[in-house]
Amino acid sequence: MTTEFILLRHGETEWNSLGRLQGHQDSRLSQAGLRQADALAARLVPVRFSALYCSDLGRARQTAQRIAALTGHAVQPDARLRERGLGILEGLTRDEARQKHPDVFTAYAGGAPDYVVPGGESTAQRLRHAVECLEELGTRHRGERLVVVTHGGVLSLLFRHSLGIPPAAPRTFSVLNAGWNQFDYHEGTFRLVTWGDVTHLRATSLDDT
Repeated sequence: MTTEFILLRHGETEWNSLGRLQGHQDSRLSQAGLRQADALAARLVPVRFSALYCSDLGRARQTAQRIAALTGHAVQPDARLRERGLGILEGLTRDEARQKHPDVFTAYAGGAPDYVVPGGESTAQRLRHAVECLEELGTRHRGERLVVVTHGGVLSLLFRHSLGIPPAAPRTFSVLNAGWNQFDYHEGTFRLVTWGDVTHLRATSLDDT
């Protein structure tokens, strides 16, 4: 049987709006991000789903809590759904990271899957955690529909993983704040159904482009 996943990126944060690398550090949703979370919640009200999971980081939990307030589901956090840990780069803009840690930033930007940012982790490590979590949920909720609030980096990795795109290939797709992405999980394989849907944001002119 197939498990349907609605995978959502959290709403815009204050650091998103400033272009700061977040990783495991956090900043609260901006006013725009709160409105984005509420738009996701409104879209989910008529959708039947069994459970609501999220990353344990504040921005994902905050988004999930706005959804739960309308849908009535319990928020179930899981650390395996976290964003990639970026260690010494967290809190910096890309320009600041390039200036303060040029070698580290160059290696990070190169996208090698096994490169571990000092104090952080590699994309391979983060993908392994996320896939382990989603496979576990897919098996536990076989034949059901789940909503999961996670992060841009995790979604990007899963997109590549499901389509067979090499981790180090230049990114030629967008990962939008409050974007709606759907994957089917069937017999151990993830299949992309919908990517980057932000039609729920149109009424408030909040498309993250």
